[in-house]
Amino acid sequence: MTSAAISPQPEAGRPGRTLTTLPGNRQRLDGGAMFGNAPKALWQRWMAPDEQNRIVLGCRALLVREAGRNILVETGIGAFFDPAMKERFGVEESGHVLLDRLAALGLSDADIDVVVLTHLHFDHAGGLLAPWSEGQPMRLLFPKARFITGQRQWQRARSPHVRDRASYIPELLDLLEASGRLELLADGATSATLGPDWRFHVSDGHTPGQLLPEVAMPSGPVVFAGDLIPGAPWVHLPITMGYDRFPEGLIEEKTALLEDLLARNGRIVFTHDPEVALGRVSRDAKGRFILTESDSEILNLDR
Repeated sequence: MTSAAISPQPEAGRPGRTLTTLPGNRQRLDGGAMFGNAPKALWQRWMAPDEQNRIVLGCRALLVREAGRNILVETGIGAFFDPAMKERFGVEESGHVLLDRLAALGLSDADIDVVVLTHLHFDHAGGLLAPWSEGQPMRLLFPKARFITGQRQWQRARSPHVRDRASYIPELLDLLEASGRLELLADGATSATLGPDWRFHVSDGHTPGQLLPEVAMPSGPVVFAGDLIPGAPWVHLPITMGYDRFPEGLIEEKTALLEDLLARNGRIVFTHDPEVALGRVSRDAKGRFILTESDSEILNLDR
């Protein structure tokens, strides 16, 4: 289950391409579940728990603007939950924060041309749905966008294991299929929508067929690491989540990705880190992977 990069692209990237990170709705989840077999004495140094042992997590998206089109990588958890489920999963804000962030840039969901979904768990794809309204059915946002995700991840979502069945939104899957704008990528395939200069890494350790898009930039590639490396603390190789289906395989995938990015002066965008949005892969004096040049959020990054 080694991480495999496919669809090679020019390292310099497209002229005029810019990257902007977009914080979405935050949530609070159990810190022990998020840090797997790491003891609390260790992980609480990185993220302080509340009185219920929960830590604050971001649900960050990445906006890529290139060649007159707007590409959104993930949509976060959004605001589709009813009040009881919102409380259960610790969603902090009442509105759809991602839509507010887009509006601050002069954009709406109707201005997005492509949405790339690393996988279909609700905290990564729930933002595709309009905010909850009592008595109203779920409604799909992004009316002009094409939706791209992995073929094997789609199959998993349609026939989930009992262990992760609650992570998917069946109504959302029906809406995506009915839209006629869904593109499912096989491992090793090039996206007909995005073109050959978009590259994907494939990861199975967290969930089958997770696709991690790589964006070529002048100062090195940028990878949206999804739930392979959800935040800065998880750059440390032994750290995995209790939600990961194959932790040992995930560590192998993580090692391969970090080695690859280190060799190419690459950077990572984190979806769940509430403080760190982007960092460059490096090593410390003991040979451990670390981050340098970390940023909280980025706006119109062009290098």
